[in-house]
Amino acid sequence: MEVWILFNEEIEAPTAEAYEVRRFLSEGKNMGVDVKVYKPEQFDLLVTDEVRDMVLIDGHPVDLPDFLLPRTYVIETGYFSLAVIRQLERMGVKVFNGSAAIESVADKLHTHQILAELGLPTPATMLAKFPVNIDLVERELGFPVVVKTLLGVNGTGVFLMNDKDALKDLMDLIQETNPNIQLIFQKFIANSKGRDLRVFIVDGEVIACMERRAKGDGFKANFSQGGSVQQFELDEDAKKLAVKVAQVLDIKVAGIDLLFTEDGFTICEANTFPGFKGLEQACDINVPQEIYKSMKKYLDKDKI
Repeated sequence: MEVWILFNEEIEAPTAEAYEVRRFLSEGKNMGVDVKVYKPEQFDLLVTDEVRDMVLIDGHPVDLPDFLLPRTYVIETGYFSLAVIRQLERMGVKVFNGSAAIESVADKLHTHQILAELGLPTPATMLAKFPVNIDLVERELGFPVVVKTLLGVNGTGVFLMNDKDALKDLMDLIQETNPNIQLIFQKFIANSKGRDLRVFIVDGEVIACMERRAKGDGFKANFSQGGSVQQFELDEDAKKLAVKVAQVLDIKVAGIDLLFTEDGFTICEANTFPGFKGLEQACDINVPQEIYKSMKKYLDKDKI
């Protein structure tokens, strides 16, 4: 089995993302999986109906792999990364995750539009318009209110505004410095302040769940933001909710973030490039191994 990982950093970079790619390489070697890592810019995309079994990498034709595992944020690397993923999936490579899922989940508002349409629980969410109608935000969402950049990742671009004055000051600053930025406002879930759950799903199955807690009095619980992590046992209703989200959004490798409510959970976000460094610390789980095992099942099905 040959797997290509699409990754835009140096493999030896001191980031959590690079560490996780090294984990994929290490576990692939242990399991007899041929794993190669390529940057998006190494590809030259030639669309033709004549050659459908190879692509150009560094200017040379290379036979297609069995699987592609994107581990590069398309919102940071731009259109080209998404085009590479589309090219490979259109040529028959099985992709964990596909371009449509990546594109829809990268847009947080679009994610909530899809989930709300199907009646799945999500915090009330509003797309910002400048100049911002602060009274409307207060009426529909109340204070405190969460402000998020539409395309942020790893807890970046997320703010908690405690009152109208604080929100007005932030909006005035943004309007003066970056008026074209896309923001959403979201109802604050008080029961979940400083904590949430990350549910890791591979091909429709929950493989692990951790509770994340913010450092000190902070409200962002992301491990990448310094939050602590510990294993969490989900009840069946929460498992079904997280799996349903992954299925609806067609995410094969999913990180579903749930917030605590008074009577259960609501959906905070979905992730198509979920980090797992903290998850492996908190839980007895080998994430790359689980993903490769799922891939091998697909190969076995094709042989039948």
